[in-house]
Amino acid sequence: QVQLVESGGGLAQAGGSLRLSCAQSGHTFNKYKMGWFRQAPGKGREFVAGISRTGSFTDYSDAVKGRFTISGDNARNTVSLQMNSLKPEDTAVYYCAADEGRGIMVSRDATVWDYWGQGTQVTVSS
Repeated sequence: QVQLVESGGGLAQAGGSLRLSCAQSGHTFNKYKMGWFRQAPGKGREFVAGISRTGSFTDYSDAVKGRFTISGDNARNTVSLQMNSLKPEDTAVYYCAADEGRGIMVSRDATVWDYWGQGTQVTVSS
């Protein structure tokens, strides 16, 4: 059973930065595509960023492209999300996810992903 544990959330001011990390255990790290989703109060779970097994392919939502960077560290079995130029609308619970599906592309559909972390709160004040 794959376990995902997020860390690094918290409070930031608009224009500031935060770095989220997700530690994966239970199986070989590069067996999975990894991703980040977020969910704001009263809204559905939204794709933020994803990375292929080898790290050769990444995808970002239009809302975060150019501000957020996803990266993987196979040696530490972690995936990180560097968030810069934060905006109040980035406020949400952020979830780490793993997808054992085939292919290099990552899906933006939350129902496709197989494993989820418990989430970490990110709050951006204006």
